Amino acid sequence: MTATELQKRNEKSDHLRVLQTDSGQFFVESGEGKILYSVTINDAGDSCTCGDFAKNIKRDPDFKCKHILAVFNAVPKREVEGAVFLEKHVPRLDERWITKIEGKEFVKYPGLLDLAHQHGLSSIEVDIVQMPTNDNGNFAVCRATVMSKIGETFTDIGDANPNNCSSKVSRHLLRMASTRSIARALRSYTNVGMTALEELADFNDAIPEGGKNEYPTQPKAAKKPAAKTPKKTSPAAAKPKAKPAPVAPAVENQTQEKPAGQTAGKDNAGPRMSEAQKRAIYNLSRRRGISVEQLEQMVADAYACDLETLTSSDASAFIRQLQQAA
Repeated sequence: MTATELQKRNEKSDHLRVLQTDSGQFFVESGEGKILYSVTINDAGDSCTCGDFAKNIKRDPDFKCKHILAVFNAVPKREVEGAVFLEKHVPRLDERWITKIEGKEFVKYPGLLDLAHQHGLSSIEVDIVQMPTNDNGNFAVCRATVMSKIGETFTDIGDANPNNCSSKVSRHLLRMASTRSIARALRSYTNVGMTALEELADFNDAIPEGGKNEYPTQPKAAKKPAAKTPKKTSPAAAKPKAKPAPVAPAVENQTQEKPAGQTAGKDNAGPRMSEAQKRAIYNLSRRRGISVEQLEQMVADAYACDLETLTSSDASAFIRQLQQAA
């Protein structure tokens, strides 16, 4: 390396910014301020990660690039700036969005949305699968698709009806179904295993009496039992009645009374479940590893009928059971 080359590079090094970490590692900024080059100064030899050093060190063992010269010039002048290595941000669910109910943790919708933005959320789209009408028992179903910045997509469904919603939101079934579908898709995207609080049928039903309720409601006034008025008895009724003659119990044509809730599938009243409800049941069972045979057995045990003959209201209750089993 000639004196002319050394002087030329030394002049270029005067305006370069030099940084030093606590461990003693030097970094020199490029002339444009866009790149940091790592410079090593020790007894074994000086080195730099720039292209000029890599090109010329092979033919000249004593070669010094402008970045090495910048360190030599800055250290005696105490013009070295302190620097630290920045840790890469790791997405984390804020604990303030987690609540406990009866010892079980639930995540709130805003927390899922915040975590998704940390992961690189690009877009959320919601499609209406079924509008709530009187014919389907006011059963709303929505499908949400979440897309990341790198093109990954996650899809899930959510449903809402008067039986699986709080009385405060029962008039907004379509919005509730949309929120639940987005929450379930965000859980898949962010790899959160906790059930979303918005997926619960009723916040107050899930909180025991006397427990801490983050969603307090006005206490309902206890109904006073109506005072019973004494019945007037006629003189004829006051007289003792003659005992009726014993009658032999009839054996033929005697039918057993069916227990409540155990009616045959053909006797079920109400409209049949919709195709959207059927798809929701199969999708939920598939995600939970429930086989078709097990699914049929669960329906038979709970409603004493085949899956195909479920009514719309029974299908809604069965979907809610599968959701809460997540």
